[in-house]
Amino acid sequence: MGRFAGKTVVVTGSGRQKGLGQAILQRFADEGANCVVSDRHLGEEAEAVAEDLRARGARVAAIACDVADPDQCEALVQGAVEAFGGIDVFVNNAGIGFMMTPLLEVKAADWQTVIGVNLSGAFHCTQAAARAMIARGSGGRIINIASQAAKTGFPHLAAYVSSKHGMIGLTRASAIELGGHGITVNAVCPNHVTTALGAEQNAYFSKLLGFDTVEAYLANMSAKNPMGRPGLPGDTAATCAWLASADAGYITGEAINVSGGEEMH
Repeated sequence: MGRFAGKTVVVTGSGRQKGLGQAILQRFADEGANCVVSDRHLGEEAEAVAEDLRARGARVAAIACDVADPDQCEALVQGAVEAFGGIDVFVNNAGIGFMMTPLLEVKAADWQTVIGVNLSGAFHCTQAAARAMIARGSGGRIINIASQAAKTGFPHLAAYVSSKHGMIGLTRASAIELGGHGITVNAVCPNHVTTALGAEQNAYFSKLLGFDTVEAYLANMSAKNPMGRPGLPGDTAATCAWLASADAGYITGEAINVSGGEEMH
């Protein structure tokens, strides 16, 4: 039995191996939670994620959801409720971070795609999850996976940075309105984490910044960090678990840096 035995956790964008979403669900599975794996497409990789969670002892459901579509967000929430009776923790993790382009070359369609997933997707899912939590009457936790880019600007990532800054605004506004229902809403802001998405950023920015190799770029990144390394998926997962725990029951509207001291505001 763990802290989250009998609780149900939904994580969007969790259908890829070695991603943040998988790490978050692994942490909750290890502490007894029911887990809902969700991604835009559920293929072999998502099934591998689900099987890993089952091997950890979790009850698991897998539900496809394109978070840019509000109807699919509502269906995700309803599917989780039907599978497990309710939702206790909803993590808005789905995001696009691989569309690196100079500001003056960003196409309107690409801007809309990033905002549609990263910010509008979190909004649609927050609405749907909060409605289900309110109807159940037991409160709940909504956790938004933002980024260091929610606090600091980065070149060639105008849409991404804007979407993540907006996610903090969504977090704060939602926290104010949902607190009376016993629902906390917080954001987690990790620094760079080398997931599959992070690897694409590594390749792009190492070339942009003039490093001979990706390894040299990562070494420079580590040298500038007070803790001497980039972030790990488990760092973000641990913070999500704390925010979902009873110990964080009076914490809401916050945007918590998980950056080894790289970001301090």
